[in-house]
Amino acid sequence: MKHRIVVLGAGYAGAHTAGNLARRLSPADTEITVVNAEPDFVQRLRLHQFAAGQEIETRKLADVFVGTGIRLRLARVTAVDPVRQVVSVADAEGDGELGYDTLFYALGSHVADGGVPGVAEDAFDVTGRPSALRLRERLDSLNRRGEGGSVLVVGDGLTGIETATEIAESRPRLSVTLVARGELGARLSAGARSHLRQACDRLGITVLEHTSVEAVEATRVLCADGTALASDATVWTAGFAVNPIAAAGGLEVTGDGQIVVDRTMRSVSHPNVYAVGDSAYTIGDNGRPLPMSCASAGYTSMQAIAAIVARLTGRKISHTKLEYVGNHISLGRRDGILQMVDDEGVAKPKYVGGRKAARIKSGILKASLWATSHPTFGMPKRRRRLAAAPDTSADKSVA
Repeated sequence: MKHRIVVLGAGYAGAHTAGNLARRLSPADTEITVVNAEPDFVQRLRLHQFAAGQEIETRKLADVFVGTGIRLRLARVTAVDPVRQVVSVADAEGDGELGYDTLFYALGSHVADGGVPGVAEDAFDVTGRPSALRLRERLDSLNRRGEGGSVLVVGDGLTGIETATEIAESRPRLSVTLVARGELGARLSAGARSHLRQACDRLGITVLEHTSVEAVEATRVLCADGTALASDATVWTAGFAVNPIAAAGGLEVTGDGQIVVDRTMRSVSHPNVYAVGDSAYTIGDNGRPLPMSCASAGYTSMQAIAAIVARLTGRKISHTKLEYVGNHISLGRRDGILQMVDDEGVAKPKYVGGRKAARIKSGILKASLWATSHPTFGMPKRRRRLAAAPDTSADKSVA
């Protein structure tokens, strides 16, 4: 019987990992199934552009995986049972189960409402294509009204900054306000903070600092100081949360629901489950948890690939880098900030800004799309056969 590898999620981490495992493991010994709710590979890092009205490139997953031997199951994951080693899924044809020998968990994250009333009902977000499309349609309707409208972006993290600047640049008839809980760009260097403020001024974005939102309504948000801010479209970017499926299935998770993994991305409670990206609680090489980000997804998936291949083929596990080196922030299509950080996660004094930073980020995103969309590139002629008894036991030597 072939060793069954099931990959949950076909975002950057899931699609990249499935393709690489297909490249490195012999199809005579393994079968790889990818489960994803949507038929396309979506560039999540460009969804703020899509919401603002731009077209972003997508790839049909069936086309991405053609010729790889990977099986694609278009379905929604509803449960994971690591004791029975099955995944429950639901699609247009009904409910079903998939058995696995190795599970790769890459379901990513979604917007977190933070317990704020009204977010789920009345706010928009850009964490998925359906939600970004909903925001895009709302912005289109505001433009058609003639007198424009007001857009309120709550949250001054990278997603909030990129969303506010993209909408302001792409839809200049709309009034855009960015609500920051603290100082705008507090984690950036002094020079980068100044650059960010200048960009907001140039784009006509109103910035409200040290402002906490306590409730969201259809046409306004209510702040902790009693202020009511009018809004025709409130975009919530104040945090992310992971799917509760892992916790419900009995995997060891943090209080936030992230799967606790060892240095090789292996679940500390269930040794044949690997988790990466936003779904995993990973300690980086600097001794700090890796933040939710595309960069973290890349580093953790590379480590998981190395560990899975090594354990299944009886080889020594190599440790890849687990680091966070900086942030790439787009400020519309012609401006940006590249801010590097030190080993403590503190912004370094120097930064790259303007068109150069925008070009760097654009290049990184194009390279990520190309690599994910071409999993057969460099396919070896002889892929590795599995060991007679693949190692799926707990590994006490790695923590």
